[in-house]
Amino acid sequence: MDWRSIRFDWNHARAFLVTAEEGSYSAAARALGVSQPTIGRQVAALEEELGVALFDRVGTRLQLTPSGTDLLEQVRAMGQAATSASLTAAGKSEAIEGTVAITASEAISAFLLPPILARLRLEHPGIEIELVTSNQIRDLHRREADIAIRNARPTHPDLIGRKLRDATGHFYASPAYIERVGPFDSAEDLLRAELFAFDRSDMMIDALHAMDIPVTREQFPIVSPNHLVQWELCKQGVGICMMMDEVGAREPAVVKVLPELPSLPVPMWVVSHRELRTSRRLRLVYDLLVQGLG
Repeated sequence: MDWRSIRFDWNHARAFLVTAEEGSYSAAARALGVSQPTIGRQVAALEEELGVALFDRVGTRLQLTPSGTDLLEQVRAMGQAATSASLTAAGKSEAIEGTVAITASEAISAFLLPPILARLRLEHPGIEIELVTSNQIRDLHRREADIAIRNARPTHPDLIGRKLRDATGHFYASPAYIERVGPFDSAEDLLRAELFAFDRSDMMIDALHAMDIPVTREQFPIVSPNHLVQWELCKQGVGICMMMDEVGAREPAVVKVLPELPSLPVPMWVVSHRELRTSRRLRLVYDLLVQGLG
């Protein structure tokens, strides 16, 4: 390889890549944790090093030039290679101190993880935890987290997972709501109820229809992407909420609605990147999660 032909700094290429992915200097600066002028200077330096213009400004937006578009795929491949190198280095780390990022749903983060994390902090105070609480699946391959607790088997070839168990979910409501809207003696009685959804799509409706539970779009007057907000609304008598049974059974403010209905299965997996499993720090956290949740 002719090393002299490499005429630019990787930091400059990274600034270009993140700007192209995020759409603006300000968004790239937030993603990289640096100032906006720094990103602008690094992109300008790359343009000078390569002798081409990479972005055109269209109004308040940045638009890739043809040269920028050609370069983007090459730099994106470099970014993936850099990520792989980082994963390999992290996987070989034997330090028992450092940060581990765990991503899990809001309900699992709020109700199931606290005793596990409390034990972890007592036994291994050198390990710091970044809890990425989200109902969306985070990309472990791009290092959005180190370990994920998911409801499905991982599909990416670089990810490995262990199924812990099949948890269950059910409908819950406050006694006051049941007294006001009920009684609920059959699935058809749920047509009188108000339920919560995460968005305005038909995902929840389709899932309930698959369980032979008749519901309509009009029964979801309140939508919130935050499961904990839904749960609090449920406890205060606003409507019926779907929740994991191990959470609902411990909450005195609610009761199970139609307990004879089949429970909704909630598979529970702990997932990590294959190369990170060789890290003592990450393996320790991984094993504690398996033990605590399983």
